[in-house]
Order: sequence, then structure tokens, then C-alpha cells
Amino acid sequence: MELKPAPEWHTTTWLNTAEPLSLERLRGRVVLLHAFQMLCPGCVARGLPQAQRVAELFNGAPVAVIGLHTVFEHHEAMGLQSLRAFLHEYRIRFPVGVDAPGLDGDPMPRTMRAYAMQGTPTTVIIDAHGRLRRQVFGVHDDLLLGAELGTMLVEAKRSAEAMATNSPASPPASAQCTDDGCTIA
Repeated sequence: MELKPAPEWHTTTWLNTAEPLSLERLRGRVVLLHAFQMLCPGCVARGLPQAQRVAELFNGAPVAVIGLHTVFEHHEAMGLQSLRAFLHEYRIRFPVGVDAPGLDGDPMPRTMRAYAMQGTPTTVIIDAHGRLRRQVFGVHDDLLLGAELGTMLVEAKRSAEAMATNSPASPPASAQCTDDGCTIA
């Protein structure tokens, strides 16, 4: 599977950060982008708490947890003032961008359209090289998400080490597997 660069975000406002964030600015870090709406029950009950746990558990690691408030319904109820109050009440401290409205009357916000999201919550994982690695509509399994983030952190570390020594990254070891288990060959 060929890995492609993740589409850039189109936002109108950023909250919980001093300046706007871009994928280019976050290069070198694994990015967990959590697309949500504050009136989405799955986002409030499961998606946002998961993103908060990732932000806490991976604090200090090269992982950036980013929220994307992407509104495709109930626009009047989910304005910027309401979003500020929501983030405060739910103690969401990671950066949150507000998805830009669709172009030419398109009801789907621009970043949501660029990623072909089906709705909210949507979890997007972008590797340290800015490539889209995984996108899940609905709540992502905690264990699988942790494993995916851990794998990408190891990849990022190996890549950084290879760049520091100016040599190509070592290929992964091959495995010999039987019904009893796998050994490194």
C-alpha cells in the first residue's frame, strides 16, 4: 500500500493553542486528529474522552493530539462561543481547530470533505512524515489505537536515528512463524 500525504487542514479558528497548527509544523510527531461535534453523543461519551486519554498517556512523547470541530448539522447551536464553553466544561486542553465551511454552499466542511469523512467521531492517524496511516469512523478501539500509535512512534524513532547517523533505516527483522509462535530470523 502506497502511503500518501495527509490532506492539509482548512480551519477558521484555533483554540487551546497560541498559533494555528499545520501538518508541516507538526512534522516529526505522530498526529492523532479527532474530528468531532459537541452535540454528537458518540463524540462526547467515547471519542473525546479517548482523545483526552491519549493526550495524557502520551504526554512527553512525540504525539500531537488535535481536535477538529467539524460541524455538518445544527450549525446555529454549535458556534464558536458555545464551543469555547464546551471545551472549558469538558476540560479539553489539547488544540482544537474549527473546520472551515464548505466551498460554494457545500454543506460539508472543507477538512471533512478533504478526508472523505463519513461523520463524527472520526479518528485520523498521521505518521511523523505527514502521511495518512489510518482513519476510523466511529469510536476506535483503545487497544488497537494504542498499538498503532506505539508502532508509529517506533518507526519515527528509527527514522530519526537513521537520519542522525546519515544511514538508511534498518529493515525490519523477518520472522519465522509456526503454530507455536514466531521467532526472529
